[in-house]
Amino acid sequence: MRTESVNARQKFGVVGGLGPLGSADVFFKMVKATPASSDEEHAEMVFEQYPFKGSGSGSAATIERKLYVFDMIRAFEQRGVTTVVLPCFLSHTFIDELKANTRLPIVDIVEAVRSHVRRRYPGATRIGVLASDYVRVKRLFEAYFPAPQFEVVHPRSHEGIDLVTEAIYGADGVKRGNLRGRPVELLRRACEDLADQGAQVIVPGLTEIALVADEIGPQRVPLVDSNLAYAQYAVTGQPGSRAATFKIGVVGGVGPAATVDFLDKIVRNTPASRDQDHIKLLVEQNPQIPDRTENLVGAGADPTISLYATCKKLEDGDADVIAIPCNTAHAFVERIQPYLGIPIVNMLTVTVAHLRDTYPALREVGVLATSGTIESGVYRKALESQGLRQVAPGPALQARVMKAIYGKQGVKAGFTTGQCEEDIGAAIEALMAEGVSVIVLGCTELPILLPGGEYVARNGGRATLVDPTDVLARTCIAYATAGGGRVGA
Repeated sequence: MRTESVNARQKFGVVGGLGPLGSADVFFKMVKATPASSDEEHAEMVFEQYPFKGSGSGSAATIERKLYVFDMIRAFEQRGVTTVVLPCFLSHTFIDELKANTRLPIVDIVEAVRSHVRRRYPGATRIGVLASDYVRVKRLFEAYFPAPQFEVVHPRSHEGIDLVTEAIYGADGVKRGNLRGRPVELLRRACEDLADQGAQVIVPGLTEIALVADEIGPQRVPLVDSNLAYAQYAVTGQPGSRAATFKIGVVGGVGPAATVDFLDKIVRNTPASRDQDHIKLLVEQNPQIPDRTENLVGAGADPTISLYATCKKLEDGDADVIAIPCNTAHAFVERIQPYLGIPIVNMLTVTVAHLRDTYPALREVGVLATSGTIESGVYRKALESQGLRQVAPGPALQARVMKAIYGKQGVKAGFTTGQCEEDIGAAIEALMAEGVSVIVLGCTELPILLPGGEYVARNGGRATLVDPTDVLARTCIAYATAGGGRVGA
């Protein structure tokens, strides 16, 4: 979730081109509906329109519409638009697909019409709809006016002609610029048929109909101006903000195998019964980030800029939080967090909180980590903040830990058995000999070598191995499935 404040002044982006005349009418009515006593008080609006070839009403045109509308919304995002206005009923048949792939709220035109009808005609239960064949087949209005509370009725065909579709999309239809004559007569006949069917109110499901409403003339049943209802709904702030789909940004490549392990834990621990129940992930795999340990204990290159640049790419990619599956990299988190607009979920902080919650009587915690992590004191400080004391291996055993991670037969070289396993086992048993019963695997490569859980020493002694990668994964999942809430770094 974003931490920046929301600008109270809206900037509307109006998607034009799908029905140029209808879109322009909605735009005009939005300006007119804005409560402003001077030019300065009007909302900022962007009306964008490009040539759109798929002007038909069939499914082929819908595929073109999907890409056209999506590209338009992405362009709006880059221009600082805060709210999308989509004056096209046909495009609302795939509005959920659009919402799933943008952070911007899209003002729902059918919801605007429904709200208007409920407010102006509270007793109306039989709703007449003037919509294209495609919108009718998709039962768009039936989803907003559901049975049994409502009954949606559509005009019947006349002599084999779909009155509404022909009036708008026909060779001499409204979309061709014909605002009088046959198209108007067809729409008038459609309205009369709806009245004959007992409709109590008629709502257009095409933005072009408002352009010829005066030509259609008075009807036995009220004919709603859907464009005006939509414009008023948008400018009065009725839509509110949409809860965007939560996305976890992952700083990958630190190291590559640990990144894959973290992603696997996200997937395995997510409560999901189908693909769509899983969490959105954005991974920026950058193995060229300078080695964190070499910088902390030697003269290696500073990874700060590389880490920050990777985090900014995740922020630009609309991530809500950032996860860095690298313990040593957390020595640099305090440097970069103040310059980010989204929080880094601190793996060390959440791991220590897990220890305190799970083992309330715990006083000493063993830490197996890179020398950079140990010497930076990041785990020691995090543990001390919760009244816990860090116990690390002595110099000789710490050298074996580093060999198990960075050696020619270490985890980073792709080994998970043999000498690296023996080296880590020796360090664990030495910590156990000091009375430590809980040990943090403080390098994200170590859980690949020894999964978290109970460790049984050669002498039969037992200790609990805590996997910070697993704790981080579960914490990120909790934020995502909770649907929001502030994340502390």
